Amino acid sequence: HDIAVVEHISQRIAVMYLGKIVELARAAELYARPLHPYTVALLSAVPIADPTKRRARIILDGDPPSPSAPPPGCAFHPRCPLYAKSNRPAVCREQTPALEEKAAGHTVACHLAEVLS
Repeated sequence: HDIAVVEHISQRIAVMYLGKIVELARAAELYARPLHPYTVALLSAVPIADPTKRRARIILDGDPPSPSAPPPGCAFHPRCPLYAKSNRPAVCREQTPALEEKAAGHTVACHLAEVLS
């Protein structure tokens, strides 16, 4: 679960939330341009080796839902910062996002991925 180490040992990375892939890309692409808000939050927790630099840490609200009783729609929407800032679109609450290719070899399951691209 140490995403900082995964970058150095993997060519492709699949990020999962509640047992489902939410983003899949080449390691360099995922670190340079994450497209899922959960991936962005995970990467914000990676320490920077330079003590003079700081990264804005994203702390997700709420607790992760139970995998045996996930929320309807996008399972991440109750904790999603994009959902909270986007007037809480109904599509996030009602429809499970499909894993779609947004760039060559970079797929994401998020209704609001365009906000991050």
